[in-house]
Amino acid sequence: MSMSFGGDSTVEPSTMRGREWPCLRQFGVFLENRVGRLHDLLRHLERHDLKVMALSVVDSADCAIARLMVDNYERGHELFELSGFTVFETNVIGVELPDHPQPFVQVCIALLQAEVNIHYTYPLLFRRHGRGAIALYVDDIDLGIRILQEKNLSIITENDLLEDDEYL
Repeated sequence: MSMSFGGDSTVEPSTMRGREWPCLRQFGVFLENRVGRLHDLLRHLERHDLKVMALSVVDSADCAIARLMVDNYERGHELFELSGFTVFETNVIGVELPDHPQPFVQVCIALLQAEVNIHYTYPLLFRRHGRGAIALYVDDIDLGIRILQEKNLSIITENDLLEDDEYL
């Protein structure tokens, strides 16, 4: 089944992005490296009832980049489009840490065996079944997701973030 959007263009449903898409969207926000800018960003999100599900800050002398995810990507995207913040978006993998004595090693080994390079990772404020989760930025998102799924690791979708009820 395909969908037509006028003219001769047709989009296959399998290529359309939705909340069950096995990838998370990360917002990268450029901030001036001065007191209060991160606070301004977080207050801006809070005023619009968005819950920050992940936050990582990379700092330099002149600026900082705040990498973050919110519980509702669509609302976050709309809010950033209307804001004065300079923002870019990136696909990342959200993966639930396995019930294992060394859960990070299990995730890393799966990707290492497939020669998928991890550029960076940071924790998600997401818990399911008492387990934490991490965000991964890798050099091949599609291969990374496939390998993690083949190793029976649970991939977190945007819908999972929206419906998370274990984080208070």
